[in-house]
Amino acid sequence: MDYREEADTLGTVKVPAQALWGPQTERSRHNFTTGPLMPLPVIRALLQIKRAAAVANRDLGELSDAKAQLIIAAATDLLALDDARLRPDFPLHVYQTGSGTQTNMNVNEVIAHQALTHDPTGELQPNDDVNHGQSSNDTFPTAMTITAHQGVAQVVAAVRHLVAELTVKQTEYWRVVKIGRTHLQDATPLTFGQEVSGWVSTLQHDLTYLESLTDTLLELPIGGTAVGTGLNAAPGFAQAVAAELSEAYHQPFTAETNKFFGLAAHSGLNVVHGALKTLASDLLKIANDIRFLASGPRAGYHELTIPANEPGSSIMPGKVNPTQAEALTMAATRVMGNDVTITVAASQGNFEMNVYKPVLIAAFLESTDLLAGTVTGFADKLVHGMTVDAARMRELVDQSLMTVTALSPHIGYHASAEIAQLADQQGLTLKEAAVRSGQVTADQFAAWVDPLKMTGIDDLK
Repeated sequence: MDYREEADTLGTVKVPAQALWGPQTERSRHNFTTGPLMPLPVIRALLQIKRAAAVANRDLGELSDAKAQLIIAAATDLLALDDARLRPDFPLHVYQTGSGTQTNMNVNEVIAHQALTHDPTGELQPNDDVNHGQSSNDTFPTAMTITAHQGVAQVVAAVRHLVAELTVKQTEYWRVVKIGRTHLQDATPLTFGQEVSGWVSTLQHDLTYLESLTDTLLELPIGGTAVGTGLNAAPGFAQAVAAELSEAYHQPFTAETNKFFGLAAHSGLNVVHGALKTLASDLLKIANDIRFLASGPRAGYHELTIPANEPGSSIMPGKVNPTQAEALTMAATRVMGNDVTITVAASQGNFEMNVYKPVLIAAFLESTDLLAGTVTGFADKLVHGMTVDAARMRELVDQSLMTVTALSPHIGYHASAEIAQLADQQGLTLKEAAVRSGQVTADQFAAWVDPLKMTGIDDLK
């Protein structure tokens, strides 16, 4: 491999000849070699920030028009690349300095070298020009906030799609009676549509939580520079950058009014991820309910039939597994684990700066990526093709003893309990036991124990 020599404040460094990065990136590439690479959404956000900063610095008289245009052109070039073409010039790992300094400098250096394609004689300095009026301490958390906002938007879209698919099932099976279950035991009947409506409402509440909290991710700490005082940033710089970013992302971003908060605390990301964790726990419940109800086909509940997306076993022919539900539940548990990471990381804002920034945003973006992807797969490849076995549901309702609850208003709780116990002990149907008890006639039983009527479905407005 051919190399070129570049110098930084620590001396001369050999850099791969074709690489767009410079000496600080090269040092980091060798010093930190463990874990996943910095997520590309963070890189793209930093590129947008550098472009916006160049515009702001030009307009404020801090940067010449020529230098600003080079930064804007280089950032625009890089933003136009797809992920596969962008990745090679951003080789740094998440586990680096806790401020994200190496990644910020990686972006500065790549922009400076990319600018040479527009003006080979141009002298664009990564620190003095591309990073003008900025610090890693404010650019990196600004990128964190932007990418977190984008990630949540993807999750919200996926959950809305799942709600739409579930609503179709709710309507389709609104009057199909099934047995309810509490404490994993038989309970009184409800319809499958009613059961699904509970899932829909749960997810709608989760969307409300997410959407109400996501506005906290519209406040950007740009302009705080090193410790929040704004040293070396021109007056009006933060507001100008926020305005440029608002235009780029079509979101109403604003400059955080208290930069000390913006650099040292990441409460917004912490609280929003808490809502993602709540969503994950609710998705875990819904996915588990569906896969349990689809258990069987001969020795389980088998109230639901789910699509056969792939062979389920390498040894058992004909087996169909709830793989989309399993993928979703695994993603949900990962999100819960990420919430612990984010909670601890957000607490580490010692003095003027939090130094767990890279792991915090990496965990956050992993959660949004996992949820958006697995929720979409669950909606499209499981819920969409899921059907109800109405005969099986009715069979289990008829076998259940808990429809005896409908007798209580007529013959009392204790007499009803005796009938249920008699049916259980002697292997009778509930109707047989009721008639044998002498307390209920066959006609009375038929009139009083109507599973559909017990659901209250016709009383619902």
